[in-house]
Amino acid sequence: MANAVLLNNIDHKDLRVITRHGRDMDESYAYVQTFPAEFRMLQAHYPIIFRRESEARPFEPVALFGFESDENLFLDEQGWDASTVPLLVERLPFLIGRDGDELMIHIDLDSPRIGTQEGEPIFLPHGGMSPYLESVNTMLLTIHEGMQSNAGFIEALMKHELLEGFSLDVTLDDGSQNRLAGFYTVNEERLAVLDAAALDSLHKAGWLSAIYFQIASLSNFRALIDRKNARRAAGR
Repeated sequence: MANAVLLNNIDHKDLRVITRHGRDMDESYAYVQTFPAEFRMLQAHYPIIFRRESEARPFEPVALFGFESDENLFLDEQGWDASTVPLLVERLPFLIGRDGDELMIHIDLDSPRIGTQEGEPIFLPHGGMSPYLESVNTMLLTIHEGMQSNAGFIEALMKHELLEGFSLDVTLDDGSQNRLAGFYTVNEERLAVLDAAALDSLHKAGWLSAIYFQIASLSNFRALIDRKNARRAAGR
């Protein structure tokens, strides 16, 4: 559980943030949330699929890092082994909060990224935002707008009945079995038979390209399996 508090330049004036990636940075999780505007960059590295915690909650797109709980196959001794890191990871230890209608930056004081000796300063000596914090502020705004867009995207997918459950059975080189289940993807057959009006509405809303990026991202399952095999072979 994050110990999130409102960021301020009095209580947190000396704090610094470690920006490197690694297992000691609490990044060992199998997936992270994402949003349509991020698909273009992420589809080069990660499978993008959909999950749903319960019938009462909407679907959400996620970038997949591994096949097991707490497994991130993109973390190695050198850090994060991909040129693009999802924004929901990159923004840590910062979070978006609200004060009424105003968006505010919060910080997780229990994050291993937080310190006073190593890392990027959050504030300037006289209390102003550091260039690093300014970049974080821009990132958090992008995330907020992107996550807000998920509702419309999911609504469009469900309207056209484009989401379907899938499972993936993987046999690794050492003979062990892995099964990925409980996730969803776009049904390509249904997409292929949508009429011109439906495709036009998806295009005008900005969802059609995101759909194709999501479908294209599924080719990364092969690379993810290769990472899993390499990790097993190395005994890590």
